[in-house]
Formats: sequence, structure tokens, C-alpha cells
Amino acid sequence: MKKNLQNLLAVSILLLGLTANSQDRYLDEVFTDIELTDSVVFAQNVSIEPLLIGLSPALMPILCDIYQPAGDTLTNRPVIIVSHTGSFLPPVANGQPTGSIKDSSIVEQCTRWAKKGYVAIAMGNRLGWNPVSTDQNVRTSTLLQAAYRGIQDAKAMVRYMRMTEDNGNPYGIDPNKIVLGGQGTGAYISLGYATLDNAGVELNLPKFIDFSNPSMPAPYVVPYFFGNIDGTDLTYAPLYDTLGNMIPILDTSGNILGFQVDSTMPLNIPNHPQYSNDINMVFNLGGALADISWLEAGDVPIVSFHCENDQYAPIDTGDVIVPTTGDFVVEVMGSRTVQHYSNQYGNNDIFINAGFTDVYTTTASNDNSGYEGLYVFKTPAPSTTPNAFGELEEEQGAPWDWWDNNMYDLMFQAVNQAPAGYGAANSILGNPDMSAAKGRTYIDTIQGYLNPRIYVALNLGNALSVHNVIDHSTNMYPNPTKKNITITNSNFVINSVELYNISGQKVRSEIVNSMQTNLNVSDLKKGIYIMNIKANDTFIKRKVIIE
Repeated sequence: MKKNLQNLLAVSILLLGLTANSQDRYLDEVFTDIELTDSVVFAQNVSIEPLLIGLSPALMPILCDIYQPAGDTLTNRPVIIVSHTGSFLPPVANGQPTGSIKDSSIVEQCTRWAKKGYVAIAMGNRLGWNPVSTDQNVRTSTLLQAAYRGIQDAKAMVRYMRMTEDNGNPYGIDPNKIVLGGQGTGAYISLGYATLDNAGVELNLPKFIDFSNPSMPAPYVVPYFFGNIDGTDLTYAPLYDTLGNMIPILDTSGNILGFQVDSTMPLNIPNHPQYSNDINMVFNLGGALADISWLEAGDVPIVSFHCENDQYAPIDTGDVIVPTTGDFVVEVMGSRTVQHYSNQYGNNDIFINAGFTDVYTTTASNDNSGYEGLYVFKTPAPSTTPNAFGELEEEQGAPWDWWDNNMYDLMFQAVNQAPAGYGAANSILGNPDMSAAKGRTYIDTIQGYLNPRIYVALNLGNALSVHNVIDHSTNMYPNPTKKNITITNSNFVINSVELYNISGQKVRSEIVNSMQTNLNVSDLKKGIYIMNIKANDTFIKRKVIIE
């Protein structure tokens, strides 16, 4: 009798930790509300954006929005930072209705992450380049410089979060668990952040050098002037001679030691330089990597989402062109090329070893040449019928975006003196069925594929992180049951199931090796049982009630 009572007590204690439908922080939305801290100044730096309206470069604040789960008591939460799209220009001026930390898709993703328990950050960055120049060297140099500043700003963002943790931790973060992602233009920032670590070499490839003056080829980005890749040094603009050449500083043998600078015109201001730039993982929605040579073995894991026929940011190796003019800017490497090498170098092994077999992973592997970490969207072919203004649809590149098209049309009219309706019609050429419902559906897929990988990369369940993903994705129904119970797992193959009564006796055992099975329990007595489910070499338990 004593032994039976001990068994019953042990089972009762175990049942306290079991639920029929498990919810897991960081995988499920376990909070109903979020707390938004709006327009936080995380850095100040020199921006050339004032040049767009005829003013001189100026020191400007760089802003972010910080999302937290409302009512949360944890004070060591992982951080997801996401950088917006926009071609390094403001909305409307960039020919797009998007391009800020208030973009609908950015707000939606950050809100979802906060409800899952993360601290999510919509990060701004410095804007400005010259896409309309007739000189390809000007287009290329100013875009690369904008992307370089964007990487520096992202590193300042990461350092800012670590600084807040060191100063009372008002946002309740874990400084050792940080993920950086980007959408569109922001994806260039996240991919560059993860891979550009030797600017002195990696920015001196021939494609990054202006050879228009054969006597003095000039790199498009010179860290000596623009600051190191971390943005942690104070630098100044160069001085030029009457011929427009930078004035070198020579040693006694005539070797160039550096260049003279204008000490009244800084180009980079260091922000929080004493803190680390380290992150655990990056992801990109569209965008591209400036050169595949930047990607090396040992870089952080990368997850990529890309539309197969995106014509402005190629999924393979291809050219970046100016959306508004069609002019060439620079050759880049897209998500499929990035993931080919990330897989080859073993950088994504942490995802491969997790053994994901969910519907998102299965769908992705059928469309991405089998690369772990790559999700390819197959969007409908554009219509060949012109719109009311004689313009044709384009291939879709960002179907996760949506916006208020009436408001955009009014802004477009004011800025471009365009006829009513033209801005709205033009804005949907690359997203013809744009809507909030469509955008959220794409985000369902993005987060369905991305979030379990973030969970594993950040080791959010410690040694049990994969176990918790399995636990989260296992479902049983109906429960309670009278006759049959179906067991499914949306991420992993179920190896076997075993059913125990409250005395610890095994009453059912079945080899499954599938993602779904059906168990007949009609001959068992009414009561409470424990289901032991094995998947991916780990076990999870569920309470089963037979009526």
C-alpha cells in the first residue's frame, strides 16, 4: 500500500507540470499586451540626409522603438533587433511607401516577438545617397557608404542595449542573447553586420574602387575617413587639392602615411565604444550581401527569406539597380548564394542538428535546393495588362509589406506634383494585391520558420532548447477522449509513443516514425494516463484523460 501511495503521489506531482496543450515562452504569444517605448535616441552621428534638401551634413539623433511584453517579470530577456527597408532614403523620396521604423510589417513583427516574451527593437539608421547621379561611380560609392553607415548604426544599437543593461537594465535584457535582422535595405545591413569584419581588405576589392582617375584609384569607402566598421572612432572628412584629389601625408621616402583631413567636419562620432558588438544570429528578408568573400567559416548562423524573382535584390548573384531609374549600382550576392556558403562552411549546423521537419521546413527544402536557413517565396507572375497610367506590374520582392495607400497617394501628390491616384497605383506595381491580411499571412510563414531557429540559436531552453521546441509543437486531440486519440508534431518525426497508467504500468506502446499517429484506447479503463512521446532522441510527456 505504501508503495502504491508513493507511486500515486509521484504521478500527481508530475501531472502538475503537464498540460494537454503546452505553451512555450518565445515560441507562443504568452502575453496579450505589449509596452512600447517610442522614439528612443540610441545614438547620434553625422548624417548626409540634410543634403537631400540642400543643407550641409549634420549631427542627428538616430531613433528606435522598443517593444516589451506588458506585465512581464523577467529581467533577462533575449533581444531581437530589426532594421527597416527604404533604399537609404525617406518614404516617398525613395519611390516607396515604406522606409521607417513605423512600417506596418516592422510593427507587426516586433509586436509578435514582444508577445512571445522578447524585447523587440525597430531600429532606424542614417539615410542619404545619390541614386539619380548619371555617374555610376557616384551611385555606387554613395550607396556603399550609406550601407557602411547603416552597419555602424546597427553596431551602435547593439552596444546601446548592452549599455542600458549596465545602467540599471530598464528594458530587462539578456546582453548575451541578441539577434539582428533586416527587411529589404535593412537586410543589407544585417548581412553586412554578420560578415564584414576586415574592412581594410574586404572593401578593397576591384568592384569597390573608383578607377576613373588611373593615377590615384580611390576606394568607395575609406575607413580612415568614414570610421572603422564598428563606428567606434572619431574621423573627419578629407581635404582636397585644386584638382579634386585628396592631399596625402608622406614620409621622408615619399610613402603615403595617410591623408589630410578637415578637423572642422567630422564624418563619424563614436557611440558607446566600450561595449561589445557581438550578436548570436542574423536574418534577412530580401536584400543581399555586397560580396560573398565577406562570408567565412565561423560567422554567425543566418536565416534568409527571399522572393524567387525579386528584381531589385537578386536571390542569386546579380545586379542592384536603382528602382526609380533602372540604372546599375553594384553586383551583389543574394540569399541563395549566402545560404549555399553558410551551409558549406558549417555556420548553420546548429539548425541542421536540430532536425526540424515541420511544414515550413519541408516547404522550404522543396524550394531552396535543400539549403538549411533559406525560405524562398514563389510569387505570382506579374500581370501583362497596364494599369490606368500605362505602367506594368513588376515581380514581387516584399509581399510582407502593407501601408495606407490613400495617405501615401496624398504624400506622393504633394512631393511630386503628381495627379491623384498615380502614387497609389505606382506603389502597388510590385505588390498588386497589397493588404494587411496578405502581409500578415506572409509574416505567419516568416515567424513560423524563423522563430524555432532563433529559439535554438539562443539556446533559450538551455540544454533543453530542442526538447522545448518538440514539446511546443506536439498536439493531441481529442483530450479527454473515449475511443481514439491523435498525436501530431508539426516540427519533428514522432519515433514512438507509450501510455502509462497512474501506477506507472505501460498499457500501450507503438512505433510511429511519422509526424502523426492515431492510438485506440477504447479498451482502457476511465482515468488519467501519461503519454510518453519520443521524437529526435528526446522524450516529452502529456496528460491523457480517458472518459
